Amino acid sequence: MLLAIDAGNTNIVFALHDGEKWRGNWRISTNNHRTSDEYGAWLTTLLEKQGISSKQITRAIIGTVVPAALYHLRLLCRAWLDLEPLIANSRSNWGLGCKVDTPDEVGVDRRLNGLAAHHMFGGPLVVVDFGTATTFDVVDAEGAFCGGAIAPGVNLSLEALHQAAARLPRISVGRPTSAIGRNTIVSMRSGLFWGYVGLVEGIVSQIKAEMKTPLAVIATGGLAPLFSEGTSLFQHVALTLTLDGLRLLADRNPSQNAIDRDD
Repeated sequence: MLLAIDAGNTNIVFALHDGEKWRGNWRISTNNHRTSDEYGAWLTTLLEKQGISSKQITRAIIGTVVPAALYHLRLLCRAWLDLEPLIANSRSNWGLGCKVDTPDEVGVDRRLNGLAAHHMFGGPLVVVDFGTATTFDVVDAEGAFCGGAIAPGVNLSLEALHQAAARLPRISVGRPTSAIGRNTIVSMRSGLFWGYVGLVEGIVSQIKAEMKTPLAVIATGGLAPLFSEGTSLFQHVALTLTLDGLRLLADRNPSQNAIDRDD
């Protein structure tokens, strides 16, 4: 089985793929001080509850936008799984082009989303990822990554609003019952929800105008189902898109066998 590790700014997702389907999907908050042994003990416990032995994991791949997390995640694979993980980066064999000025600067999650979306839906298309940042990733008909846009994420904006305005409370994200709020909380929810719907529709409209071709629009990220309710923009909501990108990249770049303990 393949262990795919998607390390983002907010959460790290660990997922197992048996060659046909995802067998497990677990997340833990991103903490740069967490050690490989903490990850290992946590992951082993979860595997045991699913009746899965760590010996069944024969490959591993790590994709991260948090460089500080990489050391202990790599050590987790080496010390707890006897595997040398593949690290997703600009030097990997993507099999598809990257039409940006500096490929090394592109967050690997964005390229993984593009890789998986093109494999699943063809192209051209744009992926909207509702994560810590809200990203817009453009892929052309041949599958090449063409860049996109980056906006503050929904929760990041919500926290900034609370921190900067003394009388505004910290609220949860949700679809408001009305655009016209009759109290502070509903007003904040309305501004956030419909504001982001407008932001997404506006940026995608501008991308389509610049690409001068019809584009499929794919939503991913934890808040994708919520915001897809507020617009007819999205043709697909694909919640495992980044993980599917890791799986596809691992297949393109066969990982090493169990590491040599004499090294």
